[in-house]
Amino acid sequence: MLSQVVSKLSLSTYNVGMQKKTHVLRIIGGQWRRRKLAFTEQAEIRPTTDFIRETLFNWLAPFIEDRTCLDLFAGSGALGFEALSRGAKHVSFADSSSHVIQSLQQNATTLAATNADFHCWNFSVAAPNPFARKFDLVFLDPPFKQGLIAPACQWLEDNNLLTDDALIYLETERRLKPLIVPESWKPYRQKTSGQVNYYLYSKGPL
Repeated sequence: MLSQVVSKLSLSTYNVGMQKKTHVLRIIGGQWRRRKLAFTEQAEIRPTTDFIRETLFNWLAPFIEDRTCLDLFAGSGALGFEALSRGAKHVSFADSSSHVIQSLQQNATTLAATNADFHCWNFSVAAPNPFARKFDLVFLDPPFKQGLIAPACQWLEDNNLLTDDALIYLETERRLKPLIVPESWKPYRQKTSGQVNYYLYSKGPL
């Protein structure tokens, strides 16, 4: 059974010599609870906050175990690694930055996580599908104010990447309205925290 004990995320910043700033966050639940993830500072990386992650994975607690997941705009990898920590079967991480992918691979090595793969891949509506499987759970947390949510949702449908009972997590800027998702997706949970709206949709019945 998955651990339901949750500790608070700790997010800190430090300098390593003359290198770029490196950020450190902690996994908040599951087998790697309190283990640290490090990632190099980049403007487009905006890790999901501890409060939102705690809420999201409370929502996902009945569903996360043995799920095959996609972290489509992976960034820090916080969502994908949190899913693995809590019992997900496999996570595919995708990001357009080779530096981000390298950091994700290093974190996977640190955690001895073998049930993950990594794709350096730039999303667009015309982008070919680089994934060899369907997904039970997808995390969509792209950079804000770039109009990526709606086309990413449709891209998942167009490429038949979702299982019949898939869950899809969306994180957007608060002012993004309306939120456009495929008609077959049904809202399951929704909340606002600060300047962030976050949602959980289901493709099939829960």
